[in-house]
Amino acid sequence: MNEYPFLAYLAARVSIGLAGTMLSVTIGWHLYQNSGNPFDLALVGLMQILPMLSLFIVSGWAVDHFPRRSVLMTCAIIEAVVYIGLALAMRQEELNKFIIYSLLFVHGCARTFYSPALQAVLPNVVSREALPRAIAITGAAWTAASTVGPFAAGLMIAWVDYGTYWLLVGLSTLGACFFFLLPAAPASGSVGRDLKHLLSGIHYVWANPIVLPSITLDMVIVLLGSVMALLPVYAIDVLKVGPETLGLLRAMPALGGVMMGVLLAKLPPMRRAGMQLFIAFFIYAAAILVFAVSKTLWISLLALWVYGASDMISVNIRNSVIQLATPDELRGRVSAVNMLFIYTSNELGDFRGGSVAALIGPVATVLTGAMMAFAVALGGCWLFPKLRRLDRVTDVQV
Repeated sequence: MNEYPFLAYLAARVSIGLAGTMLSVTIGWHLYQNSGNPFDLALVGLMQILPMLSLFIVSGWAVDHFPRRSVLMTCAIIEAVVYIGLALAMRQEELNKFIIYSLLFVHGCARTFYSPALQAVLPNVVSREALPRAIAITGAAWTAASTVGPFAAGLMIAWVDYGTYWLLVGLSTLGACFFFLLPAAPASGSVGRDLKHLLSGIHYVWANPIVLPSITLDMVIVLLGSVMALLPVYAIDVLKVGPETLGLLRAMPALGGVMMGVLLAKLPPMRRAGMQLFIAFFIYAAAILVFAVSKTLWISLLALWVYGASDMISVNIRNSVIQLATPDELRGRVSAVNMLFIYTSNELGDFRGGSVAALIGPVATVLTGAMMAFAVALGGCWLFPKLRRLDRVTDVQV
């Protein structure tokens, strides 16, 4: 493994990851504190998913057509500008939600191009032989950033409140500088602009009997069961805690994920990966169920830890399959499809959680999501026997 470019990639990913996870906590706290309406949290998720839904085909094409380092640097700079806008908007006596949501929409547009580029550039930084180890290391590092970010955001809100957004500006700018240190690899080649080339990523995923069900099941289960958008509601209304503890709640899934990621990196290559995936789905649903009914802080924290650890197993299997089975000239478009599934599950899941909670309350919303997650995992285990019987992720070839 070429250490210096990989370390630059890792540092950039951690910096941008810290900024993104801190934003989710900070903006959620400020909006809910201002209005007390869970639907405001739903709109935060919607502003992040709408760009992905509308631009993912174009973003995948761009990542395969333009130098990936340039795409990453441009997106990091755009995110820094968005954070400057939020820092200024939040200082107004009366929040202008139109400006705030517009800035979040621009942030979502940048993420639509950034996320597939981040995935697609890694095989250009390390060799194919080193790729599985690099995936494990980057997964653990990103999740570590997700662990520190929410907790740091809670502390920053308590200490400097709206000044937190200026820290995000610094982190995104630092990320752009680290991306500049990556090898100036050219684009994978001239990519046609016709509909066939634009849709090649979708065709690849649709034709793969392992990739399609694995990312679809993960998307549906997370969409139905995600609790992340409701953590400010649980912190204020159910557990009766302040912003510091909200940061701890938000950090627990990431802490579980990073601990599981480190364990997966140290263990031999996973056997019976398909069955392990379904077991992780069931554990994930059980963690949601426990969190839904808990009114005790330490039980809620433990449930969120298990929630994140089980999700990391799914993430590791899915990302390894996609990276190892996709040719480089298609990697941007396939990564864009994968990111569409991820963003749909995370951001649209946040919108579902916030909007349903506004109607039936947070506890009933999370409890219903747990039941539906159990049902999807059970149905997927029956509907996709080939995925269930998958032994090693490397069994799926290019």
